[in-house]
Amino acid sequence: MATKVHMEALSPTMEEGQVVKWLKAEGDTVASGDILAEIETDKATMELVARGDGELRKILLSEGGTAPVGEVIAVIAAADEDIAALIGNGGPESAAAPPTTKSDQEIEPSAPAAAAPPASPSTAAEPPPRPADDRIKASPLARRLAGEAGVDLAAVAGSGPGGRIVKRDIEAAALVMESAPVATAGAASLAGAGAQPPAEGDFEDVPLSQMRKAIARRLVESIGPVPHFFLTVDVDMTRLGEARRRINGLLEPQGRKISINDMIIRATAAALRQHPDCNAHWRGDHVRRFHRVHIGVAVAIDDGLITPIVRDAHSKGVAQIGSEVRELAGRAREKKLLPEEYTGATFSISNLGMLGIHEFTAVINPPEAGILAIGAVEDTPVVVDGAVVVQPRMRITMSCDHRVIDGAQGARFLDTLKAMLEEPAAMVI
Repeated sequence: MATKVHMEALSPTMEEGQVVKWLKAEGDTVASGDILAEIETDKATMELVARGDGELRKILLSEGGTAPVGEVIAVIAAADEDIAALIGNGGPESAAAPPTTKSDQEIEPSAPAAAAPPASPSTAAEPPPRPADDRIKASPLARRLAGEAGVDLAAVAGSGPGGRIVKRDIEAAALVMESAPVATAGAASLAGAGAQPPAEGDFEDVPLSQMRKAIARRLVESIGPVPHFFLTVDVDMTRLGEARRRINGLLEPQGRKISINDMIIRATAAALRQHPDCNAHWRGDHVRRFHRVHIGVAVAIDDGLITPIVRDAHSKGVAQIGSEVRELAGRAREKKLLPEEYTGATFSISNLGMLGIHEFTAVINPPEAGILAIGAVEDTPVVVDGAVVVQPRMRITMSCDHRVIDGAQGARFLDTLKAMLEEPAAMVI
């Protein structure tokens, strides 16, 4: 019996996936559990396994193409089995195919030139009228994109199999909508000013990766609905720097070392244990406070940002934390993290100090209630006992969800964290 290969939800927040590489070709023998393809999710590159035995008879989504979760992207069946009914409507369209910008005369077959008058600019982009009872055929992805772009599906001519509306049709329709004002009202002013409309070589449209799409969705869910407020402290890093040098002196014979960020993670976990009201999630009708501390550590990769998690950071030494962070960050950059390695943080840290950033604010990752933004350690003149001295100082800004953390709660947590960083021995007491 034929088996449909669906785009599976390979991460908890995945809505669509992109085929990075097919590891089986059409005609290859497949057994249940074999790896069929590598799929890029919103967070990592995962393996798609076969759910049936037979032959990979048809691949419906080419490498580089995207499809929503649940879409059929291939068919496994016996060599002599009829699969025409399974592929008759075509597969999901490929996002790798460039969006068309041709007029309808080029997209749709047309009658001989003598049989029809030239189309005017106002009617050239209009598709043939549909019968009132004609059910619009469109892929799920095309329907979603149409809703986001405000495109009326009834006004779009489908270029997919059987007239099905696919992704490229929506992109073309959206492009027409965007360019229409320039082609009409703006044309006279451009001509009068001697300006030229943008040429194709003047810009580049870069397709969104699955991770960048997820980041965009998450930011909308965070910066708007979550009531952020920010608290900043200035920390004397003299003793922490000395402690780091002593620890690294002990670790270097073993080929290991720790960073300032590793020590900040350890201190943050210890401070959260003393202030569990900050180690919490907003759950809509209740606040969930955690007894264990799982720190999400922001890691920059080519497509955006991901936060691998140091679990039970409160119970680990700084050397162990350092080893875990490096190992997780390395696999994050290779997009090889498992879902459980980047979901479930109770609190997060974002450090841009190594890039020379003095101070910044970070966006909370819901449902977490807080995140720390770590700036650079800089030699700064400060007044100590009436005299101006130079100290290594670092600014930490805490973004708080005001539904969970009040100003006084956040301030007390930062005061504890500051004390631990200025006296590292305090973080192990």
